[in-house]
Amino acid sequence: MVTYILYKLHNNVKKKFVLCFTGAPKPKLHYRKEVEIRTTLQELSLYFIFLINLCILTFGMVNPHMYYLNKVMSSLFLDTSVPGDERTNFKSIRSITDFWKFMEGPLLEGLYWDAWYTNKTLYNLKNSSRIYYENILLGVPRVRQLRVRNNTCKVYSSFQSLMSECYDKYTSSNEDTSDFGLKQETEWKYSTPNSSSPWHWGFVGVYQNGGFIFTLSKSKSDTKNKFINLRLNSWITRGTRVIFIDFSLYNANVNLFCIIRLVAEFPATGGIITSWQFYSVKLLRYVSHYDYIIASCEITFCIFLIVFTTQEAQKIREFKSAYFKSVWNWLELLLLVLCFVAVSFNIYCNIQIFLLLEDLLKNTEKYSDFYFLAYWYIYYSNIIAITIFFAWIKIFKFISFNKTMSQLSTTLSRCLKDIVGFAIMFFIIFFAYAQLGFLVFGSQVDDFSTFQNAIFAQFRIVLGDFNFAGIQQANRILGPIYFITFIFFVFFVLLNMFLAIINDTYSEVKADYSIGRRPDFELGEMIKKSYNNALEKLRLKKPQKDEDDKGMKGDLAEQARREGFDENEIQSAEQMKKWKERLEKKYYSSEIQDDYQPVTQQEFRELFLYAVELEKELHYVSLKLNRVMRRISALQN
Repeated sequence: MVTYILYKLHNNVKKKFVLCFTGAPKPKLHYRKEVEIRTTLQELSLYFIFLINLCILTFGMVNPHMYYLNKVMSSLFLDTSVPGDERTNFKSIRSITDFWKFMEGPLLEGLYWDAWYTNKTLYNLKNSSRIYYENILLGVPRVRQLRVRNNTCKVYSSFQSLMSECYDKYTSSNEDTSDFGLKQETEWKYSTPNSSSPWHWGFVGVYQNGGFIFTLSKSKSDTKNKFINLRLNSWITRGTRVIFIDFSLYNANVNLFCIIRLVAEFPATGGIITSWQFYSVKLLRYVSHYDYIIASCEITFCIFLIVFTTQEAQKIREFKSAYFKSVWNWLELLLLVLCFVAVSFNIYCNIQIFLLLEDLLKNTEKYSDFYFLAYWYIYYSNIIAITIFFAWIKIFKFISFNKTMSQLSTTLSRCLKDIVGFAIMFFIIFFAYAQLGFLVFGSQVDDFSTFQNAIFAQFRIVLGDFNFAGIQQANRILGPIYFITFIFFVFFVLLNMFLAIINDTYSEVKADYSIGRRPDFELGEMIKKSYNNALEKLRLKKPQKDEDDKGMKGDLAEQARREGFDENEIQSAEQMKKWKERLEKKYYSSEIQDDYQPVTQQEFRELFLYAVELEKELHYVSLKLNRVMRRISALQN
């Protein structure tokens, strides 16, 4: 009888004690978490489909043959040397004489392929030349020159007796539009620029369309005679500032257009600076079956864009100004803007190709200006590249629920103010060194020739790519001083301060996570749990059982049943044991016995309430035991 009373008292205390420590269930909070997790998983699944579709779309625009076509063409027109002078090619042109040698040599030989290597005629000359026998020359090449007027700059009075002419650098206001030379053919007469054609950004100037233009002939001999005539009549003068050589190719084997522009700039300092552009683009978009798969991806992309735009509009309507307080929402808006710009560029390019392609291919005796189409197609490719970049960055929004990614995002957000303050100090010193390097070495070292080049040169120095010999040769005193002090202050001091800020903040975040300050749930755990549940429902995996539960249902459980305990009491005791082990592991583990583990205010409050409830229960048990002992004494008497 006494044993039964003590057992009931213990069971009652135990139930109240467990309820006190575990707290009342919160079904509404649990339901909200489940809804949030389910919504996040749905958004993540939908976004992965969008991302896969976008990747297929972007990779479908790129063809590995683009690189090889550019490489073959650049090798032919840039690296081929002048006959009899192996050191002179387009890249090494430095004088007007070298330029005419290139025009009458490598350029002429590279453009006209009218016979097989056995000197057998391949096709009718009425058709275009076939470079490397595979690439059709569309129309005829065009050569264009831009000039500046005389007396566009002022000669100092002391030198006017030595030099009466002065040609400034090229600008639209300095451009010479008057006819010159023989004034008979188009190459001696100015042609007004086309408003739709893009300007060209060169090394020493920005050049508009138009100028003094002539087109080459279908005949190789006629073109050579044309070059000789222009050279003998001084088509290139002191006023010449740039010459463009434009032509376009088409390779039907890989369905690619190659638009080529060779540029020779004549700066006011004298000499020639050469540059080039090779654009391999796929202007005919829908030819093969794979192209139609890409077209279906484009339609799917537009559908996703409409869906995402509708979702963001609903969020803005619901949260109003609070919507713009989240960085992820700003990323969403940026991604939507980029997507709309990409769609607009795609539509514009397709319309222009549809309208202009037939007219460009109709007359093979004129220059086919495919540069305009390639220019906008390259812009469209750049927009798509930026879009796919930010689309991948958005993945961090969904995996931020993961512990590791949450630590990363928390670290960056906490140290943001420190990094901003450090960045101000860093760039003050960095730009001071950049200006010092530009002023001291700018006239002799190519890496410091402009202030922008000096900035990028210093970034390369930080990464270990530098030309110390050039700096030392430019100034034997300030060169080594600049280099040593820059390495010391920027590399050894400032960069290590930057790493220390991040490392210190990460240590704080990791310490907070070790005491329980972490997200309420991890998305990875929920995905893993859902995956295991699905396998269990499909009977592909046996239900997982905890080893502790198996042990309790073993010897101890059987022993408890033999002693007369029911199943509810056994389950309650098992739950009490789990709680005890969890508490001991958290606060009395031998692994963290020597480490300082700070307790949060919320945890201290909970522990205090637990202690108060425990004191009440112990007082209640003491009263019950005293009462039982008095009854036992009365029965014995």
